[in-house]
Amino acid sequence: MKVKETAVKYQSPPKKFTYRDYLELPDDGKRYEVINGELIMTPTPLTIHQQISLAISARLFNFVNETNCGVVFSAPLDVVLSEINVLQPDILFVSNERKDIITEKNISGAPDLVVEILSPSTAYYDLFDKKELYERFGVKEYWIVDPMRKWIEVYNLKNKKFRQTQKLSQKGVLHSAVLKNFELNLQEIF
Repeated sequence: MKVKETAVKYQSPPKKFTYRDYLELPDDGKRYEVINGELIMTPTPLTIHQQISLAISARLFNFVNETNCGVVFSAPLDVVLSEINVLQPDILFVSNERKDIITEKNISGAPDLVVEILSPSTAYYDLFDKKELYERFGVKEYWIVDPMRKWIEVYNLKNKKFRQTQKLSQKGVLHSAVLKNFELNLQEIF
């Protein structure tokens, strides 16, 4: 009997995908995110997703432009939370006080406000993994939008934990804690 034949094979843990690895991906037209070191490919959103994204982005952009309180971005744009967490939120807001996290290539840190619009292929990540990451890295306000069921949940960070502060359906009016005096009438979105 040989030692090699009886030895237990050593299984090295799988390598975590990093931001550096992400930057080396070929430009294949697909949208990727890195969640806890795992590379995730995000399919192209549905048309209803894009319509809602545009409607919310326009309302946010107009408000932020009028009040000159920061900058609004929409996907695709990398938000680098850590070396193994690189996300592309559907919509995000960075306040003037935190503009230093805006770089030429990405947002390097947690935005003040993140909006994710659920799609069949991404809902799990938006509702669980990404929500946990946004909480852990200090996003102050997180909106989850369900285009099929026509509701929006709003979470605000209090004592380093997300607390649901609003759940609105079809006819409600969303009020943001991060964007003072901002209102979003859901009838205009859905």
